[in-house]
Amino acid sequence: MKKIVLLGLTSIFLMVACNDIKKTQKPMNLTPPTVDKIVKNLEKHGDARDDSYYWLNEKENPEVIDYLERENDYYQKMTAHTKDFQKDLFDEMKGRIKEDDASLPYKLNGYYYITRFETGKDYPIHTRKKGSLDAEEEIMFDVNKLAKEHSYYSLKGISISPDNTMAAFGVDTLSRRNYSIFIKNLVTGELLEERIPLTTGGATWANDNKTIFYTKKDEQTLRSNEIYKHSLGDAANDDIKVFTEEDETYSSFVYKTKSKKYIVIGSSSTLSSEYQILNADTPNENFKMFQPRERGLEYSIAHYENDFYIVTNKDEATNFKLMKTSEQKTTKENWVDEIPHRKEVLLEDVEIFKDYLVVEERSNGLSQMHIKRWDNTEAYYLPFNNETYSAGAMSNPDFDSETLRYGYSSLTTPSSIIDFNMKTLEKSVLKETEVLGGTFNKENYESKRIWATAEDGTKVPISMVYKKGIKMDGTNPFLLYAYGSYGATIDSYFSSTRLSLLDRGFVFAIAHIRGGQYLGRTWYEDGKLLKKINTFTDFIDVSKHVIEQGYTSRDHLYAQGGSAGGLLMGAVVNLAPELYNGVIAAVPFVDVVTTMLDDTIPLTTGEYDEWGNPNIKKYYEYMKSYSPYDNVKAQYYPNMFVTTGLHDSQVQYFEPAKWVARLRELKTDDNVLFLDVNMDAGHGGASGRFEALKELAKDYAFILDLEGITK
Repeated sequence: MKKIVLLGLTSIFLMVACNDIKKTQKPMNLTPPTVDKIVKNLEKHGDARDDSYYWLNEKENPEVIDYLERENDYYQKMTAHTKDFQKDLFDEMKGRIKEDDASLPYKLNGYYYITRFETGKDYPIHTRKKGSLDAEEEIMFDVNKLAKEHSYYSLKGISISPDNTMAAFGVDTLSRRNYSIFIKNLVTGELLEERIPLTTGGATWANDNKTIFYTKKDEQTLRSNEIYKHSLGDAANDDIKVFTEEDETYSSFVYKTKSKKYIVIGSSSTLSSEYQILNADTPNENFKMFQPRERGLEYSIAHYENDFYIVTNKDEATNFKLMKTSEQKTTKENWVDEIPHRKEVLLEDVEIFKDYLVVEERSNGLSQMHIKRWDNTEAYYLPFNNETYSAGAMSNPDFDSETLRYGYSSLTTPSSIIDFNMKTLEKSVLKETEVLGGTFNKENYESKRIWATAEDGTKVPISMVYKKGIKMDGTNPFLLYAYGSYGATIDSYFSSTRLSLLDRGFVFAIAHIRGGQYLGRTWYEDGKLLKKINTFTDFIDVSKHVIEQGYTSRDHLYAQGGSAGGLLMGAVVNLAPELYNGVIAAVPFVDVVTTMLDDTIPLTTGEYDEWGNPNIKKYYEYMKSYSPYDNVKAQYYPNMFVTTGLHDSQVQYFEPAKWVARLRELKTDDNVLFLDVNMDAGHGGASGRFEALKELAKDYAFILDLEGITK
């Protein structure tokens, strides 16, 4: 089971900090925007819901755009007094980041690949060197030049042909996760005529250096549902479809095994997976089924020599186990245990090398890396000495290597990239992220992990960091972050931008609530479907705990989450608004019932196993009981800052727009409510390296201003 990566969370994770002072008054006495209500009753299962703001989903309607622009104008005017402070925060955060930085080189097929940044430029430059790091640099892509004419630009999925002469890559200029694939001749620098639209951006080369496999998306829902084969020189219209995923709850993808022997087509849903394999030397043959899908059977595959290794939950292995089977007999009745299931240990992933197997595990919430030789002559765990941290394998494309490259970070320790020689046991810290400015010293900060008791008696872990010396007397401003969905584990990680809060007296904490996978698979199962309410009550109980323990008070507690974490924010402000002085909800998924009933919206059908299918009455009723938009009522709400992107395909802009409109209509307090709409971007926000810091500065300025901190 591969680790879940959530690109849209990047900007969310950066947050945290502040000092103690009472709330300030509104800087201006402006009337908030209003928007028309048009009667709309949505009926299902004999139940009618009033959705008078439904019409805001009409993206091409000038009145909708006018409303969003009026919300932006209101936000800009109401926060005009913080503009200089936002700039100062931006400069401060940018000043800690090394602009002329570069990734560590990794070696693949005779070349060293390096991504670097230049001072004053927003986008990366992708380079390589042949044979030696002393060789002449070859610039493959200078994204700064490519992005010059675009307000948003994302280049991803660079894939090099086996003979090193061609590069396939994907480009999105609208932030809707809709990429066109292009191919560049790395010898001549020529961009080939091929342009393949509506893809995921990635491409997988067969071993003949002229055939690529790629994944196309459904034009309306953006579900990844078709695998195509393309030959260099052919028109995209002539590409051959090799697989269609007909089940709307599944998404498909394609990749090559690390051993380079097989092309693999995968199909996955929340609860099931399926793979097909093809020898990469014979791309024109048919794919062979590895193991047909079965509801509840999850598995992923890796190849080594004449066998496949399978991470799976087969035989009720809730926390997953590692199994093995031969290339010739791949169906599940032939699988045998390699690492048996362990009740207290979550097996997250494996990394295969020629002589070593690396198993990534999680025990009691903390990452572990178990290394063993294939000949069973040696096995050991890498030591990690910290109360709360993040560690995991990084890019290790070289199958023959004896060196494992992994990353390590904690709330007080900048991210490190480490090479570990699995044979000699020698460790080399290749790079620790530099924090510029001359004021950072990790010894000035303290981190810890504490546990809160949820209302059902469950112990919920909390990782926190703060500057040493602050008194836990209830006066500290406190930013509490959580996500809590899809089994996504939010590890303790370092953020140089977060120092702008910590140095102003803030405590920052991550609530490892149910719905994530921090404490294993059951931690996820207990926070989804008909147990989703646990996610929200866990966060509320954590909030109460940090108040009761004197870390903060209700006047100084702030909550923050984005996307599904924005759903969390919407739920808790309905359930316990009195606990928070301010809330930041980024690209929030708040109109759960309406969205999950609309199977034309991207992501909907593939998420029935996460949230439930509201076409079934019990799921409809349960969703309705917590859906933030459906449960807004006439009551006090905290100060709130809501963000969205007009082109967001993941959480459509109209969800937060409708939510804010209803909050304005019903809330009984005088607290501020802002909606900030990025009219050029989507779910991930701005695309530039430092443009994202401007958005983060807005978030920080919002909570700092509520604390009366102006510099």
